Formats: sequence, C-alpha cells, structure tokens
Amino acid sequence: MTILPEGELTVAVGGFGAIGRRVAEALDRGIPGLRLSAVSARDIDKAKRGMSAFSRQVPVLPLKALADVADVVVDAAPAHALRELAEPALRAGRQLIVISVGALLQAGDLVELARRHRAQIIVPSGALLGLDAVTAAAEGKINAVRMISRKPVKALLGAAHLVAKGIDISNLKEPMKVFSGSAAEAAIGFPENLNVAAALGLAGIGAERTMIEVWADPQLTRNTHRIEVDADSAIFSMTIENIPSENPKTGRITALSIIACLRKLTAPLRIGA
Repeated sequence: MTILPEGELTVAVGGFGAIGRRVAEALDRGIPGLRLSAVSARDIDKAKRGMSAFSRQVPVLPLKALADVADVVVDAAPAHALRELAEPALRAGRQLIVISVGALLQAGDLVELARRHRAQIIVPSGALLGLDAVTAAAEGKINAVRMISRKPVKALLGAAHLVAKGIDISNLKEPMKVFSGSAAEAAIGFPENLNVAAALGLAGIGAERTMIEVWADPQLTRNTHRIEVDADSAIFSMTIENIPSENPKTGRITALSIIACLRKLTAPLRIGA
C-alpha cells in the first residue's frame, strides 16, 4: 500500500473525455496536496493510450470502484452515469465533485445519502460565472433569477427537448428561441447542454423559480449565458462567452473550473465561496 504524504488527498476521475482527461492531466502535472489515483473510461485501451505521457500511470476502473481508491471522486462522465458513480462515493463518505448538475437536480436523494454518510457533494462553477454572488444573495431574499442561453446550432443538435417537440434547427438561418421555462424543465430537456441552469437554480431560489430561455443561433461559435438577478442585497447581471472544447456541448472553462475547485480543497489561501 502506498503511503501518502501527510495531508495529501487521492483523487479519482470518472470519465476520460474532453473534461476528465484535462482534469487528470492537471493532477498528473501536480496540484499541491492532491494525487491522481484512478480514472474511469468506457474505452479502457484508449484511456491507457491517453495516459502514455503521464508521469505516473494509474488504473482504469469501473465508475462504481472509484470510491474504493480515492478521497475525492470527480464526475466527468455522461449525465446518465451519475448515480452509478455517486452512490458508492457518497456511501463511502467521499467528497464528490459533480458537473452533471442537471442529473443531480433529478436525484435529490443523493443529497440525503451524502448527509447520512457525512459525505459532501460539491458543484463547481462550471461554464457559468457569478455563482458565488448568487449564493451570497440567497442568504437574503432573491426576487427573481433569469438566464438567457445562446448556443451554436451544433451544440444543441439532438437535445431531448428538440427531439420531443420535433424542432428542427439543422438548417437555421437566423436565431431561434427553442425553449422558455424553468431551470428544472431545462435540465430535463437539455441534459447535456444546460447543467449551468441547474447549478443556477440550486445556488439561488430553486430550479422551479429560476427562468431560462434557450436560443439556437447559427451565427455563434461560442456558448453564451447571461444571468440576471434581482435581490434585496443587489441587482446584477453577468454575461459569459465560453469557447467550446473538443466537445461542442462543453466549454473549455468547465474542466478548468473543476481544476480550480480541486486546488481549493488543500490550498492555504482560498478565494471565493
């Protein structure tokens, strides 16, 4: 058994796609107080090849086995796999960093599971800005929260809401509003596209009261989100334009957000909530 330096935490990354691989690479390069202990991937051989340049090879394990080899488990797998990853981690009392926030919103029992086993679910900022401000405002009274998301067409193709409603955006010539409703509804209709909506709902006044618009825009190359908050402590709005990763549905900043979140776990100076 490897003896870790005092205070060092082991981290396992569930998923080895655009996000998971970036996070694993950062851990391999070195984050003080953290050590990569395992990854999970559907294609084990591809993951092993992807780790060929790593300074330290780690095992490629099933999602459910990650909790056995790590203090911290990172969710970077498809949304439908969240429970498979989360339940063992929470029962083992681990810290679980979740990016599939839409799936988490529909699995509220996981929060109770974390409470019972003294585990912790952490939601990083991901592709959205201002969550610290929203959570701070929620300590007072928030009157309204609204988000407008504008995305390139290819980022929305195949979304469940579009398929269910028979909305064809493949040949759009101008921007089209394809959804208007609550963050709870958006999380169901766009499970791979709008984790930001679910995170905003959890941070503020709840997913049912957080209003979302989604636009498909053939002229855009970046995923754009604007949030507007009306609270008794502040009225503010913020806009972010995310540069897509190799997966057009995910911005590059999402992986960086997880890395920043991991760094905070052991940092002597922590900025933000």
